[in-house]
Amino acid sequence: MTIETPVREAPVRRSADALGPRMKFGVLGPSTNTIVQPDFDDLRPHGVTNHYSRIVVDNAKAVSNETFMAGAWEISHNTIDAVHGVLTCQPDYLVMGMSAVTFFGGAEGGRKWRENVEEVSGLKVSTGSEATAAALAAYGGVKKIAFLSPYFPTANAEVRNFLSDYGYETVRDIPLQCPSWIAIAEQTPERIRDTMKQLDGDDVDAIIQVGTNLSAIRLAAAAELWLGKPVIAINTATYWHALRVNGIHDKVHGYGRLMAEY
Repeated sequence: MTIETPVREAPVRRSADALGPRMKFGVLGPSTNTIVQPDFDDLRPHGVTNHYSRIVVDNAKAVSNETFMAGAWEISHNTIDAVHGVLTCQPDYLVMGMSAVTFFGGAEGGRKWRENVEEVSGLKVSTGSEATAAALAAYGGVKKIAFLSPYFPTANAEVRNFLSDYGYETVRDIPLQCPSWIAIAEQTPERIRDTMKQLDGDDVDAIIQVGTNLSAIRLAAAAELWLGKPVIAINTATYWHALRVNGIHDKVHGYGRLMAEY
């Protein structure tokens, strides 16, 4: 059965911060992640501020399916400590700057993972998995997708399963199998570009990039121009989702149709 993209209610503002009078986001991301923080700051409209809280993890050597999954679950288990840390600045809303575990267990698993963070924090949360589903729905007309990730094949299978729950068929996917968390951020634009070309075809309606430490918000925007179809970077989708569910509809240009049109 296809799962409908959930409609989220905007939170009640706690205070009007001098630099963030419209919204204070608490952003949660692994301590090894060097891409999410600058990506989200580039996507930030005036009057919205991002407050990054690091999920402390070692630079896991993800050299196999097993070690990748173990490292991903370590991030998950340490998330709540980062939640407690960022709550001290009294954010209005939380944004997850990590995505792998939010896909695990299909739509139900992703929902339960989010609800656990919401219960602990008392705040609503945007996650990469549900934001990606919402972005695909916003474009409309998408049935068949292809995606790339820095993950290993077992984690890619979780992404396929999640997207299937929302009614999207994965035609093909490519796991880049990065050897460590830090190595994800070291992937070159040329490699990501070439991978997107490998994924494309007349049998694909949209291309997705998952893995928040992979730098792709500009590449995805450029790829939309030369592929003529939606190309969604997960950091763009996550931040777009957080803005829109909070009633912030500013059009941010230079990062693809999602931020500029929807």
